[in-house]
Amino acid sequence: MRKGLVIAALVLVLDQLSKWYVVDVVMRPEAVADTPYFTPHAIPLTSFLNIVMAWNRGVSFGIFNNDGPHNAWLLTGLSLIIVVALLVWMARTREPVLRTAIALIIGGALGNAIDRIRFGAVADFIDLHVAGYHWPAFNVADMGISAGAVLLVADALFASRNSHKNTA
Repeated sequence: MRKGLVIAALVLVLDQLSKWYVVDVVMRPEAVADTPYFTPHAIPLTSFLNIVMAWNRGVSFGIFNNDGPHNAWLLTGLSLIIVVALLVWMARTREPVLRTAIALIIGGALGNAIDRIRFGAVADFIDLHVAGYHWPAFNVADMGISAGAVLLVADALFASRNSHKNTA
């Protein structure tokens, strides 16, 4: 369990440090006085990667992205309930890959929940693009959640565990 908690904490810390740097240093809210937490410009880093400032008030890919007065609190509450369930699952599993996957998701979920509490929205700033097509902006927490989900699916599909099921 300890290794899983360390992984979750690492994702959370990396996420919050990167968001602090982008929001408070790179995108300086006072630079755009009329819209304190949004700057429409992109800062190119490579031919396929920009830093942008996007505020997601919804969930993945902007689903439920609206300014509902209770949206941030409902999504935060739901995230925290899911985190508790994942902590129970992580405590019960003995499989290292599964524990790592769950830990990545926990760290990411907590990182985005902190944003919703602090800002009322999740700070997304990584903009990947190719040939004029842009992936929706995301952050380190989203990378943790996505990597954890991929590991969960891979574990479910490819892990060979002793099973008591009748295979005949």
